[in-house]
Parts: sequence; structure tokens; C-alpha cells
Amino acid sequence: MRDRSIDPADPGLSVGQRIQYYRERRGMPRDVLGGLIGRNGRWIKAVERGEIGQPKLPTLLSIAEALRLRDVATLTGGKPVPMSMFRGPGHPALSTVRAAINTVAVSTADAPPPLRHLQARLDAAWRARHAAPDHRTVLGSLLPELIRDAKRASRALEGADRRRALAILSEVYSLTQFYAAYQPDSGLLWRIAERSIMAAEESEDPRAFGGAVWLLTEAHRDAGDFDAAETVNRQGLDALRPHMDNAGAELRAMWGALHVSAGYTAARSGQRGVAWGWWEEADRIARGLPADHYDPMTSFSRIIMGAHAVTFAVELRQGGEARKQARKVEQAAIPSQPRRGRHLIEVARAWQLAGDRTEALGSLVTAYTVAPETIRWNGYARRMTTEMAQDGPPSIRHGARDLADRIGLLV
Repeated sequence: MRDRSIDPADPGLSVGQRIQYYRERRGMPRDVLGGLIGRNGRWIKAVERGEIGQPKLPTLLSIAEALRLRDVATLTGGKPVPMSMFRGPGHPALSTVRAAINTVAVSTADAPPPLRHLQARLDAAWRARHAAPDHRTVLGSLLPELIRDAKRASRALEGADRRRALAILSEVYSLTQFYAAYQPDSGLLWRIAERSIMAAEESEDPRAFGGAVWLLTEAHRDAGDFDAAETVNRQGLDALRPHMDNAGAELRAMWGALHVSAGYTAARSGQRGVAWGWWEEADRIARGLPADHYDPMTSFSRIIMGAHAVTFAVELRQGGEARKQARKVEQAAIPSQPRRGRHLIEVARAWQLAGDRTEALGSLVTAYTVAPETIRWNGYARRMTTEMAQDGPPSIRHGARDLADRIGLLV
């Protein structure tokens, strides 16, 4: 229960007391906050009670981000220090994409585009995203018109054509979530996720619904609400289960992705056996897919399971396992530039957990080469780079500062 004696406006409050106040205001247990920043509940308790010194800036940034605070000074007191100073500004096309999402009155005076053309444009947009190192820039140019046309088709058509248009619209929204993720507008991300679910439900398309659930689960997990993430995930699995007996590769891949997602949530909440149990079942599903199958939304495939193993081990704080998995799959031929960039960031986290900052920095530099727009807005990458630039050993500090400059960090 929140300590009502704490007044967040009191300039005499310690950093620990402020962390406690905002953590309890969100109803977030210490273990959950600790897990979100790579610590544990005992450490959070010690900080809140003033038993250890004030966390350094990179850790304070992590805490502020986990607690969804817009200003680091909310925790430290003093003059405002907006998170955007450290997170960076939004992508240049963000306002245009936001306007397309927010538009309510979409004209239906003209005939909607043929559904086969709309689907072809959506498929091409997915391919462009995976092929481009600057994937947000590519999507930023494609999404506004694609969103408007998909909305127009879903409103102008009827019957089976309308349901097909709604499935396309739901997937357009899902694609848009990849653009909006890690941008300084969390409200927009939630709005997109909710609209994707609503369109998918109306479409009666199991794969569209599975994809919308998969991304909504991601949003809840990233917000630190593991209970909601688990609930949504299980509801999605329950909804897809009746369709699985004769499912094709696309739906089976979505089924597998939801298994990985459930395991990832368990890993984030420290449930080791549960997490690896989900991973093993997902791996079995992946091995049942065609060798070259790669889901454009979830990246679920045979090749991606090794990347997931790295992430699971990191989240579970299994340093030896994380290092072993990182060595096995660091050079994995993932057929997507942004997903490979994300994987290399996870490899860097594995090396950092193992105490090897030199290898961690090397993985981050490679991630920047592969997909600069992935690392530029990835919170883990930005925090690791900041820590190494400020507190790393002299042998890597120059390289870390150079990387920080390239991804727009002030260090």
C-alpha cells in the first residue's frame, strides 16, 4: 500500500523515496521494477530505503523509463530534464503517420482500391521493412497512404470483401506498430494496438487476430504489466486453438510466435522453468515449418529460435547460458535487417551480463552497421552505450562515445 506521507512535490525527498512513490502509484512490485531494469527486488528496496547510494544516471534513466515518467527530474528533483534529451526526438515522419492514424473522416466517395492491390502493397511494405537498414524511414513514406486506403476499403465494402479489407487493415495497423514502437508517443502506440484488435475481431480472420494479440501482448509486457500480457496471450492461444488442426504454415507460425511470446513474459517475470518450457514447445512448432518460412510480422521461423534463446537467457539472468547462446547464433543469417539488428543488441546484453563489455560494444557497433534505425531508438542499446561511454574501461570508452554520437546520445 502506498505511503501516503510521501509528497512528490517535497524538495527534501530522496531519490529512493521518489522511486518508491512512483512505483507504488503504478502498482508495480519491486521485483517487477527490478526485472525491467536488470536488477532485483532487493536492490530496489535498498535504493528506496537509502541503504545504498543514489543510482547513476543510466540506471535512473532506466527506472524513469520503466515507470513511464517523462522527466528524469521527477526522480531527482531540481530543474526539468526531459527523457527526450536521452531518448532522442521522434522520427521525422512521426507526425504524418500520426495524422493518418488519427483521421476519422475518410472519404468513400471514390471507389476503394482493389483488395488484391491493397494486399500486394502491404506485402511489399513488409518486404521493404525487412530489407532496409533505415526501416522507419521506409515505413514512414509508405504508411500514411496505406493506412488511409485500408480504412477506406474497410468502410466502403460489404460482406466477405469487407471482412477481407478489415483483415488487411488490422495487419496495416500491426505494421504501423513496428514504426511507432520506441517513439516518444506511447499513447499513439496503444491506439494503434487497440484498433488492430478491433479490426481483426471484425474480420473473423484467425491469423489477423493472432497477429494483433501478439503485438498487444508486446505492448503490455513493455509497459511492465506482465499479468495483462499473460492474460491477453493465453486468450489469443485459446482463440486460435480450434483452427489449428488443419492450419497452414502462416497460421502455425503465428501459433508458434504466441508460444514464444508467452515464454518471453515468463522470462521477464523470472519464471525459469515456465519460460524454457514455452521455448521448447515453440521450437518444436518451428521445426515443423518449411525450412525457409519466415513470418513477416513476428519473424517466427526456425532461424529465429536461437535468437530467442539468447533473449530468454538474458532476461532470466543466466549469464553462462546467455554467453553460450550468443556464441552459437551471433552470426545467424536472419533474413531481416531490423530483426538482425535487434538480435545483435540482445547479444550485446548477453555479453554485458557475462561481464565482457568489449564484446558487448562490438555487438552494438555491428548492430548499428546492420540497422542504424533499430539501435537509435532501442532503450537497451542506448542505456548500454551511455554506461560504457561514461563508466566503461578506458579501452572501450572512446568507441562507446563514438557510437553514442552516431545514435544521438548526449554523454
